[in-house]
This record gives sequence, C-alpha cells and structure tokens, in this order.
Amino acid sequence: MSVNRVILLGRITNELDLKQTQSGLDVLRFTVAVDRYSKNGDDTADFLSCVAFGQRATFIEQYFGKGRMIAVEGSLKSGSYEKDGVKHYTTDIWVDNVSFTGEKKSDNGGYSAPAEPAPKEQKSAPKQPASRKAVQKEAEAEQMSIGDLSDFEEVFSDGPVPF
Repeated sequence: MSVNRVILLGRITNELDLKQTQSGLDVLRFTVAVDRYSKNGDDTADFLSCVAFGQRATFIEQYFGKGRMIAVEGSLKSGSYEKDGVKHYTTDIWVDNVSFTGEKKSDNGGYSAPAEPAPKEQKSAPKQPASRKAVQKEAEAEQMSIGDLSDFEEVFSDGPVPF
C-alpha cells in the first residue's frame, strides 16, 4: 500500500496570477512558506510549490492573496525538464483541497485572527467551452453539498471518545 498525501499550513509568498491552459482550464501556481522549527533555535521556513487547477484555482485566486495564511491538502508530483542541456527536477504539490485558517484582515492591512473571508473583486472571465461549463457545474454542486449544521450539538465531556 502506498500513500501520497500532503497537508500544509502556511503563508502564500507570491502575488496570485490565474492563467489558463490552451484548452481553457484555469491553472494557478503559488508558493507556500511553512515554518520549520528545530531544537537548537535555528528556525527557518520551507518554500513549497503548489499547483491548483479548475474551480480550486479560481477559488484560491479569488479569496486568498500574498501573505495570507492557507491550509492546503494534495499530493506530490515530481517531474523534470531540460533547459540549455541541463536537466532540472521539480516537485510540486497538486492541490486537492484548500481551507481558510480563520485569520482576518486587520486594520493595518495584514492578517490576524478568525473571521469570514471577503471575496476579491470579480474579474470578467473569458468565454468557456460548453463542455467545460458542464464539468464546472458538476464540481460546484459537489462542493456546495456541505450539509446542515443544525444536526450537530455541542458536547461537554472530558470522558473517553465515543468511537
């Protein structure tokens, strides 16, 4: 059995630039800085390359930005390319899920504690082929079926977990 799952919680390090493939699929490349702590105090960060496609790419571009905290789940994809006779190797996280972290924009322009996200100004999207629209509608319907929170109740107990 093999498992290829990555979960990151970090800050976006670059301005987001949504692009489209030749077939019209939205694609977004961005980097997430994740703190790495050590016992001797030499704390540093890892800068991890992420790629999102389709509806997820549009969502990230609309609701996130440079410096914003983001939670990303995906899988590692490695590849290579040759430039000027030199072979270069790449490793990217292909984003499957993305979540808000609960921070909100503060008065000084930075981000801090929990709140609801404010969407960016809508850009006019280029006309999409009909088949792509059908796929997007299906994906949106699947993502929107979150459920009703009234089914949940708050449990106050320090006892064992019931499962």
